[in-house]
Amino acid sequence: MISEVTVVVATRNRRARLFETIPHHEGPVILVDNGSDDGSPEAIEAAFPQVTVVRLGENRGAAARNAGVELARTPYVAFADDDSYWEPGSLAGAAALLRDHPRVGLLSARVLVGPQARVDPVSEAMAAAPLGIPEGAPGPAVLGFLACSVAVRREAFRQVGGFNPKLHVYGEEALLAMDLAAAGWLQTYAPELTVRHLPLPAGRDNGARHRIEARNRVLTALLRRPPAVVARTAVAAWRDDRRGVADAARLLPWALRRRRPLPDTVEDALRVLTNQ
Repeated sequence: MISEVTVVVATRNRRARLFETIPHHEGPVILVDNGSDDGSPEAIEAAFPQVTVVRLGENRGAAARNAGVELARTPYVAFADDDSYWEPGSLAGAAALLRDHPRVGLLSARVLVGPQARVDPVSEAMAAAPLGIPEGAPGPAVLGFLACSVAVRREAFRQVGGFNPKLHVYGEEALLAMDLAAAGWLQTYAPELTVRHLPLPAGRDNGARHRIEARNRVLTALLRRPPAVVARTAVAAWRDDRRGVADAARLLPWALRRRRPLPDTVEDALRVLTNQ
């Protein structure tokens, strides 16, 4: 049932995009604003009074979603970005799958990109099912996802602490996927569920993004992966963006204090996916 799922949308300075996507959302919606200065919160409240708007007053990046999950009062939460939405019937379908499969903590929907509705390469990789279909799951196992296209069991998300604030944005999903798996929750690709993603053709600082992605790859490895994998990850990230590795190095004490190696079963699955 749609009433069992809350849609949590994190946003910053995307007022025009929100006016395009919010009308598509079914069920209750919580919009978490990351300190926008374009009038987004006020405009959305005026145009969509049914939407709960949360003003953080600062940019928490992906961790803004955590605030939405805490406010939700439904057993399941679906994430959307300000440039994405779940197709009609998909939220109800996600609720049914989570209700019928109690070991599943996260469902990843098929993502169609742009007005041409091209299947996202991430969805194609999930459909190949390199990890097989585990017992108790409705589809192929996954160990990574696009945050704008997942529905989670609120209990599971809160158990592992949600998105790590230190990672902010870009690549923040990897750590959460590892932690859900380490806690024993199944994560599944469900192609019968569909999310439309309508990214803008330009407007982001790709140089800054590459730097943050490199940093987060190294930090995630430091937090969870074996030393040999950390070393290989750092070398690869160094080739991509040396500034990102330097940023990660400055956070080394923080990462080492929070380091928690993964169970062997999860590490084995990651090696299948990454050849590391």
